[in-house]
Amino acid sequence: MHQDINSTRIAIIGLGYVGLPLAAEFGKKFNTVGFDINEKRIGQLQDGFDFTLEMSAEELAEATHLSYTCSIDDLHDANVYIVTVPTPINKNKQPDLTPLFKASETIGKVLKKDDTVIYESTVYPGATEEDCVPVLERVSGLRLNVDFFAGYSPERINPGDKEHRVASILKVTSGSTPEVAEFVDQLYKSVITAGTHKADSIRVAEAAKVIENTQRDVNIALINELSMLFNRMGIDTEAVLEAAGTKWNFLPFRPGLVGGHCIGVDPYYLTHKAQEIGYHPNMILAGRRINDGMGEYVSEQLVKAMLKKRIHVNESRVLIMGFAFKENCPDLRNTRVIDIVRELSSFGVNVDVHDPWVSADEASAEYGINLTQTPENGAYDAIILAVAHDEFKSMGVDEIQSLGRSESVLYDLKYVLPRDIADLRL
Repeated sequence: MHQDINSTRIAIIGLGYVGLPLAAEFGKKFNTVGFDINEKRIGQLQDGFDFTLEMSAEELAEATHLSYTCSIDDLHDANVYIVTVPTPINKNKQPDLTPLFKASETIGKVLKKDDTVIYESTVYPGATEEDCVPVLERVSGLRLNVDFFAGYSPERINPGDKEHRVASILKVTSGSTPEVAEFVDQLYKSVITAGTHKADSIRVAEAAKVIENTQRDVNIALINELSMLFNRMGIDTEAVLEAAGTKWNFLPFRPGLVGGHCIGVDPYYLTHKAQEIGYHPNMILAGRRINDGMGEYVSEQLVKAMLKKRIHVNESRVLIMGFAFKENCPDLRNTRVIDIVRELSSFGVNVDVHDPWVSADEASAEYGINLTQTPENGAYDAIILAVAHDEFKSMGVDEIQSLGRSESVLYDLKYVLPRDIADLRL
């Protein structure tokens, strides 16, 4: 096994929100090649443009030892392969390991004796050694811990967050042997300024990652359920949370749509594994049911409010402000705003969706949504503030209200507006 970090040559497999920032960080110190099957993406990166907006051209230029490729031939010289591909769920909410398997097959074709393969993608405990390593062994003809080695260091990227970057977030590491675990830990420690935490095993590291977002999911589900309860009682949820938040150990969670590639997906990886070994995870699945139902709840609340104002729902016009899964970010993966669009459409509502951060082509390709570039003044029977982009905050109350008809409903999901302005809040 190569223990000399200075001779490390790295290949990053997958250049999305996770892979690119990591490749850029390693590319400042090590010979690094970033591999992605998307030729357009590779061309843009070679021109210094990152469509995810996570990295600026200046930041990419600082990675002087980083190159980009979509050719497997350029991976042969690497001796450390880091897998940063997505781990989504399918329509039945089951883990879809296809990207992981394809990445493993790609690496298996170029894997050599003493190489190390490190996975960063979120998985359930056991996936690296039970699901991915067999693919590496089958394609390469090599054996784990005899001919090559494995590690797991879960990503902690927060899309759109310019404060918590890859180097400033503490990194969990692990390896398939104690020696490999130390090598992997030292490798990451050389670029992660926040430091590392070496887990006892790959399975421990996998479990730690998947429960980080499961914990957030369950906590948000509790607040979402409370918001539904307080709504029935005629109590403003934000006022309650502000009051409760004056206690030093009250956790500052807020109600809302739970989408994205982490919180809305990762718990299903854990529940899948739990059910596979015969354990039914009651609390985790209950939280998922609540959070997955929030789009329908929001839509029903809006329709009731429109009817109370004698607004004819069928053929009405509703503007949804925001389509990304979170604020100040173009990421559409698993956005739950689509649930509101579909539910309102089932009531015969004509829905316009406006989001200055999101690619119109991507919204159309992924969800069949034609984004509205410029909302029409005075045209809407209802407006939903679904994502708290800075652009929406800077519009101010008057400009947002001017988009609605004289008799309309304003639903503020994100507490952007003053309490007395919105007709509805979560």
